[in-house]
Amino acid sequence: MYGTITQYMGTAYTGLGISHKYDKLIANASKTIFLKCPPTNTLSDVLNETAALYLKRGFDVDKFMSPIQPDKTDAIYVNGPNLLVLQASHPVALEPSDLGGKHCVISFYDMYDENLLREKNGVIVEKLTESETALEKALQTLSEAKKIHDDWEAVNIERMMWEFHEERIRALKEELFGTIRLNKSAGVSHRLIGSLTSAGAQDFIPSITRDLERRMLIKGLPGTGKSTLMKAVGAEAEERGFDVLYGWCGLDPSGVDLVQIPELSVCLFDATKPHAYDPERTGDEILDLVQMCEENKEADEKINVISGIYAETMLDASGYMQAYAQAENSMKITMDTAIKQPVFEKKAIALLNLI
Repeated sequence: MYGTITQYMGTAYTGLGISHKYDKLIANASKTIFLKCPPTNTLSDVLNETAALYLKRGFDVDKFMSPIQPDKTDAIYVNGPNLLVLQASHPVALEPSDLGGKHCVISFYDMYDENLLREKNGVIVEKLTESETALEKALQTLSEAKKIHDDWEAVNIERMMWEFHEERIRALKEELFGTIRLNKSAGVSHRLIGSLTSAGAQDFIPSITRDLERRMLIKGLPGTGKSTLMKAVGAEAEERGFDVLYGWCGLDPSGVDLVQIPELSVCLFDATKPHAYDPERTGDEILDLVQMCEENKEADEKINVISGIYAETMLDASGYMQAYAQAENSMKITMDTAIKQPVFEKKAIALLNLI
C-alpha cells in the first residue's frame, strides 16, 4: 500500500518577517539531512524523488512547499522513520548542530561550472539585487498590514461578548473530550498552513484536513478570539494526552489558524479570509463567533475605513511578492544553466545512499 502526501507551506512571509517551523521539525526528527546550495530549482525534483521512494514503501510524507513557487518542494518529512530532508540554505539558512549524530550535510555548491557562472555573473547579480529590493519592500508592507490588522482587531475586541466566548470554549472542551484522558504524553507538532505567495494568499487546508471525519469551520471577525479558542482546545487536548497539530498563521506568526486532533479525527480552523471556506462535505460544521460581536454603528464605520486601507496594503504586498518571485525564479533559472549534470546526479545518488 502506498503512503499518502500531505502538503504544508515551508516558509511564510509575514508581518514579522520570514517564518518557518523547521527548528521544531529538526528537534523531532530522528535524522535530518541538510541540503546546502545556492538558489536553485533542481533540489525540488530531488526531494520529490526521495518522497516517492518512501511513499512506495507505505510511509506517509509531509511535503513543505515554497511560497514563491507553490508547486516546488522545499523539504520533506517522512513519518515513521521521522526523516527530515530540507533545503537548508535558501530561503532560510539552517545549520546542523549534531554532525556525526542525527545530522548529515550534502553540499551542492561544487556542482556549478565556474566559467559559466562568471559569464552569467552580471545577470545573476542584477536579479539578486532586484530580488532583495522587492523582498525588503514586501516584508515592510506586510509589517504595515499587520499593524493595520491589529487596529481592526482592537475595534472588535472592545465589542466582543467575552463571557459567551468563554462559555463556548468550555462547552467545546466538554463536547470533544468529556472525561477521556489518555494514558500517554501528547505528541505536539507545528506546521505553517499557508502564506502570501506570488499569486496571492494560498493555503493547504484541503490537503491537511483531507482524511478527517469532522471539520469545524470557525467564522469570526478579526479580534473575535478565533486563535484564542483554538489554542485553548489544543492546550486541553495536550493536557489529556491527545496528539495535537498546530497550524500557524501566515501573516501573524503568533496566531493559530488550525488545530487538529488526529485521535479524534477532528480539526478546527479559521475559515474566514484570506482562507475562506464553507461546509462542503459530510462532517463539516460552522462554529460561529460573529454573533458574539455586538452590533455598533460607530465600530462598523471605523472598520469600513480600516478594512479598505488593509486591502490596499495587502494588494501592494502581493505586488512586491510577485516582483520578488519573478526575480528569484529568473536568478534560479540562470544559475541552473551552469550546473554540471554529472556532478549533480552524483550528489542526488549520495542523498539516496544516506537514507
